[in-house]
Amino acid sequence: MQRVAALFLPMWPIERLRQAERRAAPPEPRAPAALDPLREAAAAEQEHACSVPRGGGWRPGARWAREEQLGKVAVPPAHRLPARHEIGRRDEAAGHPFRAMPSDAGGRSDSGTRQSPLLVTSLRNGNRVEIAAACPQARALGLAPGMALAQARAQVAGLDIRPADPESDRAHLASLAVALARRWTPTVAIEGDDTLFLDLTGVAHLHGGEAAMAARLRRMLARLGYSARIAIADTPGAAWALAHFRRGDGILCAPKEQAEALASLPIEALRIDAAAVELLHRLGVTRIAQLAAMPRAPLVRRFGTAIVARLEQALGGLPEPLYPVMPPEPIAVVQRFAEPIATAEAIEHWLGTLVPRLTVVLEAKGLGASRIELVADRIDGVPQRIRIGLARPNRDGAHLLRLLVRRIEQIEPGYGIDVLTLHVRRALPLGPEPFVERLDEEATPDLATLVDTLATRIGLGALWRSRPVESDVPERSVAPMGVLDSPERAGARTKIDAVGQLDRNPALDPWHPQWPKPARLLHRPERLDHVVAELPDHAPRRFTWRGQSHRVVRADGPERIHGEWWRRAAETHHVRDYFRVEDDAGRRYWLFRKGDGERPVTGDLSWYLHGVFG
Repeated sequence: MQRVAALFLPMWPIERLRQAERRAAPPEPRAPAALDPLREAAAAEQEHACSVPRGGGWRPGARWAREEQLGKVAVPPAHRLPARHEIGRRDEAAGHPFRAMPSDAGGRSDSGTRQSPLLVTSLRNGNRVEIAAACPQARALGLAPGMALAQARAQVAGLDIRPADPESDRAHLASLAVALARRWTPTVAIEGDDTLFLDLTGVAHLHGGEAAMAARLRRMLARLGYSARIAIADTPGAAWALAHFRRGDGILCAPKEQAEALASLPIEALRIDAAAVELLHRLGVTRIAQLAAMPRAPLVRRFGTAIVARLEQALGGLPEPLYPVMPPEPIAVVQRFAEPIATAEAIEHWLGTLVPRLTVVLEAKGLGASRIELVADRIDGVPQRIRIGLARPNRDGAHLLRLLVRRIEQIEPGYGIDVLTLHVRRALPLGPEPFVERLDEEATPDLATLVDTLATRIGLGALWRSRPVESDVPERSVAPMGVLDSPERAGARTKIDAVGQLDRNPALDPWHPQWPKPARLLHRPERLDHVVAELPDHAPRRFTWRGQSHRVVRADGPERIHGEWWRRAAETHHVRDYFRVEDDAGRRYWLFRKGDGERPVTGDLSWYLHGVFG
């Protein structure tokens, strides 16, 4: 007998958005661990120490006078006990009379916990912007999906409105279905935008029964941050109706009793269209029991076969097929040997056979590998692994072979290797490559091959590129970017009413070519000592940096840079004079002086080293 579970995720878009923000948020700082027991004991003693300032006086709210700290104070020794007439007396700060009252700010309570905002997602439907999903707090205030966003703003103030992303919601729901198909049951189908069907036929006993399986699924989803309602019945239609229209943690419909379970539910639980529901309501049919008692032939003549088919599928009279998701099969090519191999030349030879076979499989599936693992199984049972990652999906056999061959020395063959296996740990669709618009235009060089080669040696996390930023301040004029991120396309079309179209001058280069910047900027400018320079416009003749004295033989400058007063008011009068200098050893540096050498308000005339050339 077929048994189907309907997994309903009522807050899927909202909870998925919150989980994505929680993962993207920086981790909370943790307290540093104690260095040694002596310092830990000193810190504990300092925690209970009196916080009254030296010189007498009493400060309300002192650490020793707080209620939460009184229970932590240790009992003093016998020789330090107070006199008998002073026992029972103590000085403490009075409690706040309004501490237990809720905060009027609406953002943070006295306990320091931030209340959850009213989160809704918006979606444009023609010329109307509607609410796509709303959190439970917003629903309790009357905000529902389909309501106009302007009406919701007028009705409730302080809404946190985010743009809806239905495609991402469906993609994450599909990934959840694939994960359930690999772990819980082989048949998982997607129904709508917030429901999954799980075929429990023959698998429920592996998880302790239907009730235990439903409880474990709810607990697993709760740990991931998702709320769910699960109903189990003989048919997918009955399970869907019970999960959506009957409240409860786990709803189990006994076999062949779906008619009684669905009798009291509204007709909307049959998944019929809104026009038929409205017409049935006009005729006085609001419950499934009323619809099931009607003869089928008049229903078909009046409403068509859709309503009758949905009713019979829910009651078990007609079968409802499920279209399960298909988890992708892992891609791997294997080479077994009759005699073990133990030399680098033999491994390289067989890699030259395995990699072309792997590229043929990837090409047949339209994929490109972004992470590959080579597993060499030794005869003593200790596998040797080589993992390579690619910056961009690739199935070029020559490139993959070069990356693997460079790391053959990491394999310890031991007494011999009898199996070599290439696993594709991550693959992405590899579509057509873009091309330039003009035949005489020089194509942008592809850096993916170079990035893969460097990442094999130092790791992808150690690679980045610099992009120019529109700013006069050097440390703000450059920002890191992904090593393969394409820069902004020059000459992009602007809006027809853009004010920038009035400027006919060509766009200025953020990095002025006549004043080149050093190849390496220090993370923070370092102050120089013992600087000898003539004011106001001359470069230094000698300076000391990091304890080493440098004598300047050549210099160029100054390049004057003013502070960006529109960013910070404190930079209104700031001035930097930059010089490019070369010492007697041939090393070239980029120095600057704070101030113009004439007005004290522009700077204190201190010297700093900001970058190194070459």
